[in-house]
Amino acid sequence: MLIIQSMIDGILMGGIYGLVAIGLTLIFGVMKVINFAQGAFLMLGMYVSYWAFTLMGINPYLSIFLSAAVLFVVGAFVQKTVLSRMMDAPEHNQLLVTLGIMLIIENLALIMWSPDFRSVELGGITQTLRIGEIGINTPKLIAFAFAIGLTVLLFWFLRNTLTGKAIRATSIDRQGASLVGINTSRINYIAFGIGAALAGVAGSLITPFFYTSPDVGATFILKGFVVVVLGGLGNFIGALVGGLIIGVSESLGGVFLPGSLKELMTYLIFILVLLVKPNGLFGGKSS
Repeated sequence: MLIIQSMIDGILMGGIYGLVAIGLTLIFGVMKVINFAQGAFLMLGMYVSYWAFTLMGINPYLSIFLSAAVLFVVGAFVQKTVLSRMMDAPEHNQLLVTLGIMLIIENLALIMWSPDFRSVELGGITQTLRIGEIGINTPKLIAFAFAIGLTVLLFWFLRNTLTGKAIRATSIDRQGASLVGINTSRINYIAFGIGAALAGVAGSLITPFFYTSPDVGATFILKGFVVVVLGGLGNFIGALVGGLIIGVSESLGGVFLPGSLKELMTYLIFILVLLVKPNGLFGGKSS
């Protein structure tokens, strides 16, 4: 029973990891940039929801629209003002720039809001939904449902809208997309903005059950990269499946291993998969 309980918890958390990873893989697929600032964007999303709840009483699940809008603007601004100047730079320079952006955002948050842990207490929502002997954390279940819904919505957007098709075309062949009239520079900031918005929404979704602090992004960014590589760089379905795998393995690791070693199972699975499939489970871009 404990194993089943752990697997359910892992699947619910895996949906959040998948949402963060989808933002990462969208940015990489379009711009070929590894975005270390994604964790900082998630942290900003958490603070948007925290302050919206604290100052105006807005439920964190409703403030996802606010955090998505704010983080889209932040992401588009970062891309247009900083990363657009680095598009032709070596990959390691791009990586270091995003790492620098992450450090700037985290330290600004530290100055503005202090290192104190903050939390949101939601009234009117039962914390645990019981099905027989199995207990399901209600905030995590709601977050998982939102994460899956947003993933489906993004998939539809990319396949059925002109902007989505332009994003896909740019990710497949940037030069070819330019030749047929697509403004690839505009697509860059739209894609980066969407990726940042997804991180912000993920932050809002975990606010009811996870602490908020300036360094919280570091907890998720490493797992986000593991999920992206595990699923296959540039593959949305792989990012979601990879997130579920990492969530379950992390949860089961907490059952079978001492607390200090619970992450071991996650990275062991990661290494084993890459030994068998170096390009990840779904290696390559989804069509």
